[in-house]
Amino acid sequence: MTKKFSRKIGQKIVIGNWKMNPLTVAEAKRIIVSVKKAAKKLNRTKVVICPPSPFIGYALPRVPEKSTAKGVVSVGAQDVFYEEQGAFTGEVSARQLADMDLGYVIVGHSERRRAGEGAFAAETDVVVAKKAIAVAQAGMVAVLCVGETVRDAHGEYLDFLRNQIRASLQGFSKKYIEERRLVVAYEPVWAIGAKEAMTPTLIHEMTIFVKKVLADLYGQEEAFDVPVLYGGSVNFRNAADIIRGGEVNGLLVGRESVNAPGFAELIRAVDEVK
Repeated sequence: MTKKFSRKIGQKIVIGNWKMNPLTVAEAKRIIVSVKKAAKKLNRTKVVICPPSPFIGYALPRVPEKSTAKGVVSVGAQDVFYEEQGAFTGEVSARQLADMDLGYVIVGHSERRRAGEGAFAAETDVVVAKKAIAVAQAGMVAVLCVGETVRDAHGEYLDFLRNQIRASLQGFSKKYIEERRLVVAYEPVWAIGAKEAMTPTLIHEMTIFVKKVLADLYGQEEAFDVPVLYGGSVNFRNAADIIRGGEVNGLLVGRESVNAPGFAELIRAVDEVK
C-alpha cells in the first residue's frame, strides 16, 4: 500500500522557489541555515525550499528526518522531466529526484509555460500533466502552478483557469489525490513581480473557484483535502493578511525566499495565523 504524504490538519505550507538564485554555494548555504533555524520555532507551518539543482544536496539533511518532526525543512525541485530515464540531455527524472529523498516538485510554473525570446520552449498543459503524473508516480508531491495571464471584465479568465486546471491534471488519478500527492499553487501571471499582491478578498474568491474545479474532477471531499497556495508578490509584510483574508492553505514565494531575513520573518508571520 502506498503511504500517504503526511500533513497535519490545519497545517499551512510555505514553499520557497529560489529560481536561478543565488550565485554561489556559500550564499545558498547561508540561506539554508537561516531557514532551518527559523523553522525550528514554527508550530503550524510546513516549510519547503526549492533551490537550483546544484544546491539541492546542501539543503538535504545528512540523516533523514521524519517529515512531521517540528522544524524540519523539506526540499523540493523546481522542475522535472516526465520520462523515467534515457537520452534526454540536461533533464532530470522524477525517479532520480525521489531517490534523493526530495518530497516536492514544482510543475507548470508560468516561467516554463510562457514562450518568447530568452524563455524556455513553452510547456503545454499536456506536458505539465505528464510531469505531474510522473511526480506522483514517484511518490512525491506535485506542486501544480496555475493562473491566468490577464484579468478581463467579462470573466473569461475564469474559463481560462478552469480549462488550464483540467488540462494540467488530465490523467492525474484520483488515487494520487487520496494519497495527497497534489498541491495547487494559484499564481496569477499578471501579479507576479507586481508591486502589490492581489487583495485577500480576491484571493479568497479564486481559492473557492479552484476548489470548485477540483471538486468537479475528483469529488468535494477529495478537493477539500488538496492544499491551495497563493503566489504573486508575496513578502513578509503581506503574508499574514493573505493567509488570513485569502483563506489559502499556504504560499508559493519567489524572490522573497532568497532574502534570508525576509523569508524567516514571512514564515514566522504565517505561523502566527490561527
